[in-house]
Amino acid sequence: MYEREVDVPRLRAHFRLNDPALPKALQEARDVTTAAVGAPFDSVGLNLYRDERDSVAPHNDKLADLMRGEPIALLSLGATRRLTVRARQPPRRVLHIDLEAGSLLVMSWDTQLHYDHAIPKQRTPVGPRISLAFRVRGEHLA
Repeated sequence: MYEREVDVPRLRAHFRLNDPALPKALQEARDVTTAAVGAPFDSVGLNLYRDERDSVAPHNDKLADLMRGEPIALLSLGATRRLTVRARQPPRRVLHIDLEAGSLLVMSWDTQLHYDHAIPKQRTPVGPRISLAFRVRGEHLA
């Protein structure tokens, strides 16, 4: 970050969805998410927010890493955490979305052009949450 090496304030993992060793729970999550969204997801990133201190700063997904026009789907498991979505241009409106266990948030590819999203730290105690971020990267972006 800013030419410095820093710890990521959450635990992360990544899987290609065509991996024969893909855990059964991720296969099931992929099937449910694909059926709900209808996108040809081929990648999943897992983020474990252990407690209220874990977070992700405002950002947008890098479009060079994604198949143009395909959505990103966030499946939330565990404790409820608040997602903030902020417009990148004035007026910089902010939307707060409480991501409850089992919720599925779908962002369009174009959303990454106009909005940043974040999971901020919280002041009150909260249990662990896993976010599964399904994306279409394509073979050339593996």
